Amino acid sequence: MTHPPQEQHVHQLTYGDIKAATDRIAGRVRPVTLTRLDEGAVRTGHRDPLDERPEQPCEVWLALEFMQHTGSFKARGAANFLQAHRDAGTLPDAGVTIASGGNAGLACAWAAQAQGVRATVFLPETAPEVKVARLRSYGADVRLTGAEYAEAAAACEGYAASSGALASHAYDHPLIAAGAGTLMEEIHQQLPDLDTVVVAVGGGGLFAGVATAAQQYGIRTVAVEPEHCRALHAALAAGHPVDVPVNSVAADSLGARRTSTMALHAAQQDHVTSVLVSDDDIVHARQTLWDHRRLAVEHGAATALAALLAPDQGGRELGLAARRATPSRSYRPGNGEKVCVVLCGANTNTATLTHP
Repeated sequence: MTHPPQEQHVHQLTYGDIKAATDRIAGRVRPVTLTRLDEGAVRTGHRDPLDERPEQPCEVWLALEFMQHTGSFKARGAANFLQAHRDAGTLPDAGVTIASGGNAGLACAWAAQAQGVRATVFLPETAPEVKVARLRSYGADVRLTGAEYAEAAAACEGYAASSGALASHAYDHPLIAAGAGTLMEEIHQQLPDLDTVVVAVGGGGLFAGVATAAQQYGIRTVAVEPEHCRALHAALAAGHPVDVPVNSVAADSLGARRTSTMALHAAQQDHVTSVLVSDDDIVHARQTLWDHRRLAVEHGAATALAALLAPDQGGRELGLAARRATPSRSYRPGNGEKVCVVLCGANTNTATLTHP
């Protein structure tokens, strides 16, 4: 007898979940492309004055996950979520529903179209027409409800209960996070001697998946958040998920008010470093990618790179407990360290990039 995928929230994501997801969505998503930054493009920060060896540049790679279906990593989780239910025979005729006008909504609509089932996506009436049009291009039934996201989310919940549609989530579900973790499996296959992976954190689905897979291989994970969208950092300081205010240029993709328990558990493991960056640093990193590589990414994706480019400002403006949790506003690779920065999405307004 086939049992339906686990639906309740879990405290821990396992590497086995990610391996299962890797097999499940093979051939359904685009393999990630990696590209190396120029030699010496990013160098180490402070050197020990007693070390007389010549300085060695670190080796930095970019994971171009923004080239994924729908323009972000979210396609991995959505594909895993729906395929798992298809395999278990628990994908209802009513299809799937989600409240999200962002990357998660797009990915859900795309994955549903690939499965030949209906996606019903709830958005507030204030949603930009461009988002509505793109969702409809994937065949979604778009329902505009209420003036705020909370009202759309409540309508989505009610619709799932009344219609029997499968309710999806943007990040707080083991199948969603495991799908995101398949990205780390692909990175490790291409860079088996990788030391560190750097990833932006919003609600924590991508981070939980990537960190869980990285832990399997002894790879350090650097979790980067905007200083005013710090749901994971706040959870680490409190010891449990807490609500945080959201105010950042990257809030459209990283603006979760509360991180998942899965993400907190992953962050409490060894080889995880939490970093906060300013909006100015995020904007600079995004512009730098455009100026030097002609890569147009969303602010959420640039947040990861900002950790390497930002000046080391230590624990400025943080309280004692927060400084103990994360004393740095940047990440400085060591001499010869091999680092991969995940550029997770590119659903952005390119008009906000300057064109020198």
